[in-house]
Amino acid sequence: MKTFMANEQNVEKKWYLVDAQDKVLGRLASQIAHRLRGKHKPIFTPHADTGDFIVVVNAEKVTLTGQKWDHKAYYRHSGYQGGLKKTTARQMLEKKPEEILRLAVRRMLPKNSLGRRQLKKLKVYAGPEHPHKAQQPEALEI
Repeated sequence: MKTFMANEQNVEKKWYLVDAQDKVLGRLASQIAHRLRGKHKPIFTPHADTGDFIVVVNAEKVTLTGQKWDHKAYYRHSGYQGGLKKTTARQMLEKKPEEILRLAVRRMLPKNSLGRRQLKKLKVYAGPEHPHKAQQPEALEI
C-alpha cells in the first residue's frame, strides 16, 4: 500500500465567506491563513495547494487592540536613497482598508511561489458587498 499524497488536481476547493466586523486583526488573519493553506483538512500536504477560497467582507471594520492604530507602522521603500515611507494603521485604514488584512495574512503564509498562489485565493472587500455570489460561499464563523 502506498502513502497518499494530495496534489492540486484531486483536491476539492470550497468557497467560504468571512465577516470581519469587530474581529481582532491578528486572530482573524491566522485563521484565514490556516484555511488558505488547507491545514484544516486531513489531506494537508505542505508542498501542494490544498486550501480553500476565502471571501472577506467588512474589512474596514476590523479592530486592533491597545494603541496599535497609532503605533503599528507599515513600511515600504521606493528603492532610492531616503525612499523609506511609513504609514500608520489608522492612515492605512482610511486609504486602503482591505490592505491591512491582506498584508497580515500574506505575512503568515509561506514566503515562496506556493504562498503567492495561496494568497490569490483570498478576496478582501472593505464593505459588505462582494462579486462572488455565483460561487455560493458558505458562511464561516471565526
